[in-house]
Amino acid sequence: MECVHVSVPATNTQPKPVRPATRLLKVPFWAQILLGLVLGVVLGWIAREFDVSWLLTTLEKVGGIFIGLLKLAVGPLVFFAILVSITNLRKVNNAARLASRTLLWFMITSLIAVAIGLFIGLVTNPGSGTGLTAADGGEPKVTGSWIDFLTGIVPTDVITPFTELNVLQIVFMAAVAGIAALKLGDRAQPILSLSEAVLELLQKALWWVIRLAPVGTVGLIGVAIATYGWDLIGDYAVFTADVYIGCLIVLFGVYPALLALVAKVNPIHFFKGAWPAIQLAFVSRSSVGTMPLTQRVTERLGVPKEYASFAVPFGATTKMDGCAAIYPAIAAIFVAEIFKVDLTIADYLLIAFVSVVGSAATAGLTGATVMLTLTLSTLGLPMEGVGLLLAIDPIVDMIRTATNVAGQALVPVLVSAREKILDHDAYTKASASPIDEDPSSSDAPADRTPAPAVA
Repeated sequence: MECVHVSVPATNTQPKPVRPATRLLKVPFWAQILLGLVLGVVLGWIAREFDVSWLLTTLEKVGGIFIGLLKLAVGPLVFFAILVSITNLRKVNNAARLASRTLLWFMITSLIAVAIGLFIGLVTNPGSGTGLTAADGGEPKVTGSWIDFLTGIVPTDVITPFTELNVLQIVFMAAVAGIAALKLGDRAQPILSLSEAVLELLQKALWWVIRLAPVGTVGLIGVAIATYGWDLIGDYAVFTADVYIGCLIVLFGVYPALLALVAKVNPIHFFKGAWPAIQLAFVSRSSVGTMPLTQRVTERLGVPKEYASFAVPFGATTKMDGCAAIYPAIAAIFVAEIFKVDLTIADYLLIAFVSVVGSAATAGLTGATVMLTLTLSTLGLPMEGVGLLLAIDPIVDMIRTATNVAGQALVPVLVSAREKILDHDAYTKASASPIDEDPSSSDAPADRTPAPAVA
C-alpha cells in the first residue's frame, strides 16, 4: 500500500497576544499629583474667597486622613526598616566602609546646604522690613536643646516611643536590636524572618496609602490656601523666597553637580527616576511617610537592594538638607534680625555645626520646629522667634521635605557609584513612574515599564 504524504503548512506555535478591547487611560503619577495641586488651589481659593465652611472642613478631613494614614505606620515601619537594614549589611561586601561613606556624604551635603542657606540669608536680610516685631511671636509648644536631644535618645519604656511617635527613640531601639541580632548570628534568624515579613506587610499597606496621594494633595494644598491665602506671603515674602531658592539651588544645582562630578553619571536620569518620591514628599511633608517610595526609586536607580535597604531608612531619619540645614540657617538670621541681635562668625559656625550634627533631631516627621529650637537655643536667640515662623511653616515645609528626600536618594547613588556597585544600565533606564508597582513585589525587575491597565 502506497503511503500518501500530506503537506501540512507550518504553523506558529507561539500564541498571539490577545489585545484587550478597551484600555483604561493611564495617567502618570506625576500628572495625578499635578492635577491634585491645581484642584487643591482652586478649591482652597473658593473656600476662602466665598467663605464656604463645609468645603474647608472637607478639605481638612481629606488632608488629615491622608497624613494620619501615613503616620499610622511610621513607628513600626521605622523600627523594622532600621532593624532589617542593619542586619542586611552582612550581605554586602565592605559593609562598614559603605556605612561610613554614607554618613560622610550625609555630612558633606548637609554642610554644603547650610553654607548656601547662610549665604542667601546674609545677602537678602529676610527679617528686615517685614513689619514684624518680637510681640508677634510666641513660645513654641515643642522645643529642643542639646540636653533634651541627648537624653531623649534613650526611651524609658518600649511602648511610649510608638504611642507618642518619638522616631529618634524608635531608631535607637531598632539599632540596638539590629546589632544584637548580628551578634547572635543564626539563633536570631527566626526573629529576622519575622521582621522581614512584617516590614513587607507594612510597606504594602503603606503603598496603598501612597496611591491616595493625589487625593490627599487636594486636601493639604486646599487647606493651606484656604487658611493662609496669599496675604500671609506678604510679610514673609523674602523669607519664603529664600527657603525656596536655597532648596532649589541644592536640588537642581548642587545635587546635579555631585552626580556629574563625583558619581560620573547623567543627573537627568536621577531626577527621572527619583521624581515620584520627590513630588510625594512635597505634598505629604513627611520623609518617613515617603520612605517606601524613596527606597523603591533608589533601587530602580541601580543601587543594590541590600545597601539601599540600609541607606534609605537611615537617611529618612537623619538626612535633612532642607529641614536641618537650609531652613534653620535662614530662619536663625531672620529671627536675629527681628529681635535686633547681631550674629558673629562664631554664631554662623555654630549654625553649621548644629545642622551637620543635630539633624537627627528632626527624625523625619512633618515640620522642623525641633531643629529650629535646637539651633536658636544653641545661639541664645529668643524662642519666641519660632512662633513668628509657625504660620508660614506649611508653605516652606513642602520644598524642605522634597529637598530632604532627594538627598536621601542621592547619597546612596553617589556611594554606590564611587564603590563601583551601581548598576549603570538600571540607572539610565530608571522608570519615571515606579508608583505603578508596589515595593513588596519580589519578582518585579529592577526596571520595567508597567503594562497598561485593562478594563
